[in-house]
Amino acid sequence: MEDGKHSKKEAKDQKMEQKGLDDEIEDENLILKSQDKGCKGYPVAKKTAVMSTLVKTVVEGDKESTEIPLPNVKGSILRKVITYMEYHTDNPPKEIEKPLKSQNMADVVSDWDAHFVEVPQDVLFELILAANYMDIKPLLDLTCAKVASMIKGKTPEQIRKLFHIQNDFTPEEEEAVRAENKWAEES
Repeated sequence: MEDGKHSKKEAKDQKMEQKGLDDEIEDENLILKSQDKGCKGYPVAKKTAVMSTLVKTVVEGDKESTEIPLPNVKGSILRKVITYMEYHTDNPPKEIEKPLKSQNMADVVSDWDAHFVEVPQDVLFELILAANYMDIKPLLDLTCAKVASMIKGKTPEQIRKLFHIQNDFTPEEEEAVRAENKWAEES
């Protein structure tokens, strides 16, 4: 029996040597597990999952690892992140021009990406946190561009209202900050 196990491992190792890294990635699935209690995980093609630098690092560090725990990501958000990665696996997103040329995301990114970030504010911020934690730069850029589009052309008061931020400056302190940063309002 021991010889059977050993020869199976040797056969698998030999097969892996014949394949390139890309072939290996396409054949396998990983299970991404969210922070949700009792989460059984979400199966994702390895080729897709490694868009996340965090996942890629875990997989490269432990070749046998098939379940990747993501304790900082909620299940509902992880499902959205997986949708993004699956769409962009064979359709890489284009670099987002900075500064943004428009408040309308459809003018800045593809229609699919613009629609993807049309979500409630709390979901958008959870996506930013997930993209940052999982180290998915294109998703982080997209979600941050959405926030930038939301504040583009708005006054500080409008931004505070939009994001429910309480102004803790006294009128005198606020005037001092405005005077120090007058150059920012001129451009």
